[in-house]
Amino acid sequence: MAISFFGLAIFLFLTFDSDFTSSPVSVASEGVQITYGSMIKLMHERTKFRLHSHDVSYGSGSGQQSVTSFPNVDDSNSYWIVRPVSDTNAQQGDTIKGGTIIRLQHMRTRKWLHSHLLN
Repeated sequence: MAISFFGLAIFLFLTFDSDFTSSPVSVASEGVQITYGSMIKLMHERTKFRLHSHDVSYGSGSGQQSVTSFPNVDDSNSYWIVRPVSDTNAQQGDTIKGGTIIRLQHMRTRKWLHSHLLN
């Protein structure tokens, strides 16, 4: 549910947060360049909730870390690190071009965001 809830947000709206304050940035309209290794927050535009996770795993199914949405701006469990997919030569600091497939890693737990429906 959280993945589909934020699916479009991954490509359109990123929230940069260098001092734990929130300011939504539309990548397309602002010309913002995202690089591998950037720490971001993803915000659902309509609800203003952020993609959130913490070290709590599902008790059944995949056993992976749960991912939800969270309304608080100052929540430190809403930070994600932009990483390249495994089969590329991309390096930390390289600019990410529009349409590029990326991976997101939870900052605190270092676990990966998964997009399958198994919970």
